[in-house]
Amino acid sequence: MLLKGNCLETLKTLDTASVDSIVTDPPYELGFMGKSWDNSGIAYSTDLWAECLRVLKPGGHLLAFSGSRTYHRMVVAIEDSGFEIRDQIMWLYGSGFPKSLDVSKAIDKSAGVSFTAEPALGVGFMNPQGSGGYNTTLNKLTRSGESTPEAQQWQGWGTALKPAHEPIVVARKPLIGTVANNVLTYGTGALNIDGSRVPANGNNLEGGKKGGTDNDIYSKGLGDSSGISTALDGRWPANVIHDGLEEEWSRFFYCAKASKSERNAGLEGLPERRESDRERDDGVGGDNPRNRTNEARQNFHPTVKPLALMRYLIRLVTPPGGIVLDPFLGSGTTAVAATLEGFDWIGSEMTEDYWPIIEARVEWAKTETGKTLF
Repeated sequence: MLLKGNCLETLKTLDTASVDSIVTDPPYELGFMGKSWDNSGIAYSTDLWAECLRVLKPGGHLLAFSGSRTYHRMVVAIEDSGFEIRDQIMWLYGSGFPKSLDVSKAIDKSAGVSFTAEPALGVGFMNPQGSGGYNTTLNKLTRSGESTPEAQQWQGWGTALKPAHEPIVVARKPLIGTVANNVLTYGTGALNIDGSRVPANGNNLEGGKKGGTDNDIYSKGLGDSSGISTALDGRWPANVIHDGLEEEWSRFFYCAKASKSERNAGLEGLPERRESDRERDDGVGGDNPRNRTNEARQNFHPTVKPLALMRYLIRLVTPPGGIVLDPFLGSGTTAVAATLEGFDWIGSEMTEDYWPIIEARVEWAKTETGKTLF
């Protein structure tokens, strides 16, 4: 069910203790592309998270993404609203790129050295124009004039690391009684360990560290040596997810970033547009660094999460027959993932431009059900 409007208002229309899990990708509050939605403070709102707590069943889990610089503020707000902070999942990826000031060029610029911009053939060029020397795919720079001795001294220095992870908070609404009682009463309070196990390479449970094996508890069922539980293939789900590293990472769930075909699946009837064609909320012409080729797409949302990642997270925290809530639905990936996993969903989205994308993607997902994640 799509709720059209601001989640601070739409969540109030939901009954208390009516959803089984919340899986969401809120604004990171970084002012992304100068957009007001990413600089509103909503992710730090205890009122928002208190409303999420209200609609969640006792013991229900909340998974919320954030940025590495702003995660702490969101988590404090979640905790202050009444949630228990249970863990943190790290989604690791190799395809991020740095947004760093080139200190040497900045020093030269302040000394009056000028630069001319030429079209770039790839990523990684440093651009001292605009917001002060941030990495962009638009231009490479040629220095006009001699570099200053001070700039030469600081050659190779920058201000930022290459981004390679996004943290996901794992929070839980307080239980009523014990875990066992809560699970029996509400169906919530536990994680779906066996349903989220990470397949070992070739179903060989002896993978992973060279020269050794995992303990049975990490590679088989929940039972002990008495054999109460049937042994199951796959590794225990970890609090790390990655997008394709070396073989020794095979014990963790693998998920690459969303491809073009995945983003646009089901949207063949919608017009293409560029996210950077939309003017920034601060009045400056927009440039989307995540849309590196400035390519027109049917799904022009700038921060689409991979379906496999959202399916895995939903499966981990949602009981059979449960309802998944996403207060920040965006282009609808959580709804699509929930549909593919066989769950009902409720999502709130205030940006009208995304509503047709959400509806079309969900219709596509209904035709794709039955295709397993692993």
